[in-house]
Amino acid sequence: MKTSQILEKTGIPRHKLYYLEQKGYIKPRRVQAGDNEIREYSKKDFLMIQTLWKYLQMGFRHKMAFAKATEDISAATGGNGTAAGAVKKRG
Repeated sequence: MKTSQILEKTGIPRHKLYYLEQKGYIKPRRVQAGDNEIREYSKKDFLMIQTLWKYLQMGFRHKMAFAKATEDISAATGGNGTAAGAVKKRG
């Protein structure tokens, strides 16, 4: 997924998206496109961005938002990073 698609689907401002990358919370793949280098985001990146942005909008600071997002994603995916076929554990 390209940057423009991430911005459109999540509503996160571009500078916030790049800040998350700078801090190491997401790691998009860099792809050469002619003379330019573009970012390519995986489904895992998209899920993290979406969840992080939710917590940042709730007022959490970046470090805590990342911790909560990681916890949510792990619980929703059973620890494998993908939502397909995931069973949320309760207990």
